[in-house]
Amino acid sequence: MKTVMSRKSVIALYVLPSLILVLILIYIPIVLSGYYGLTDWNGVGKMKFIGLDNYITLIHDKLFWTSTWHSILLGLFSVLSLIGYLIVSLILASKLKGSNLLRKIYIIPMLLSSVAIAQLWVKIYDPNNGMINSILTSLGVEHTPLWLADPKIALYAIFLPIVWQYAGFYIIILYAALINVPEELIEAARIDGANAFQIAYKIKIPLISGVLKVLVILAVVGSLKYFDLIYVMTGGGPGHASEVMASYMYKEAFGKFNFGYGSAIGFGLLVISMAATWLIQKFLKTKSDD
Repeated sequence: MKTVMSRKSVIALYVLPSLILVLILIYIPIVLSGYYGLTDWNGVGKMKFIGLDNYITLIHDKLFWTSTWHSILLGLFSVLSLIGYLIVSLILASKLKGSNLLRKIYIIPMLLSSVAIAQLWVKIYDPNNGMINSILTSLGVEHTPLWLADPKIALYAIFLPIVWQYAGFYIIILYAALINVPEELIEAARIDGANAFQIAYKIKIPLISGVLKVLVILAVVGSLKYFDLIYVMTGGGPGHASEVMASYMYKEAFGKFNFGYGSAIGFGLLVISMAATWLIQKFLKTKSDD
C-alpha cells in the first residue's frame, strides 16, 4: 500500500479532481472577468473588444474610488471589532459560568440570512418607531438621527449590524484557539504571580497570534467584497453614501447591463483584495513565518 501511495501517478490521480474544481471555480472565472473587462458587452449581445478603455475609465472613476474608500473603512472597522471579539473570547475561555449558553447565543446571527438581518436592522433604525430612536426619545433627545437616510452616518450605521452578524464566527474561532493554550503555561504563570491580564497579554494572545493573523486577513478581505446586507439595507445610498465596491459592481453589471465595465470593477476588486492580503502578511509577519 505504501509503495502504491508513493507513486507520483497515484498522487496525481487523487489531486487531479480538486485541481480541476479549483481551476473551473476560481482561476477560469478570474481570467474571464479580466477579459470581459476589455470588452463593451451588455451580457447578452455580441461583445466588442475595446482594449483597456474600461480599466482607464475605472482609474478616473471617482465613484469607484469613493466605494473603495467605504470598503476600506469597513475593513478597518472589522479589524478593530476583533479586539472586542478577543475580549469576549478571553472571558468565555476563562471558564465563566454560563459560557456554553453564551456561545450558543453569539452564534445565532450566523444562522439568519443576510436579508433577514437587514430587514431586522432596518426596523431597528426606523426613524419613527425604531428601537434605537425610541430609546433616545425616552431619554429626552428631541432630534433623533435618520440613521439610514442621513448621508453622513448611513455608512457607519450599517457597520453595527455587520459586526453583530459575524460576531459568533470570530468569537468561536478565537475561543477554540484559546482553550487549546497549554494549561501548564497558565498555571506556571499563576504560580509566578501573574494576574489575569498579564496571562492574557503575555501568554494567551502571543500563542494564538497565527489565528489572529488569519482572522485579520478574513476580516479585511471579507469587508472589501461585502455586498448583500448593505445592498438590502440602503442600496448603496443615500446618494452613494454607503456604496461599496461590490454594490457598485452589481449596479453597473446588472443594473445598467454594462457587463464589461462591471467586470473591470470586479477585477479591480480582486487586485485590491490581493494587495491588501499581501500588505497584511508583510505587516504581521512573524519569525515563525520565515
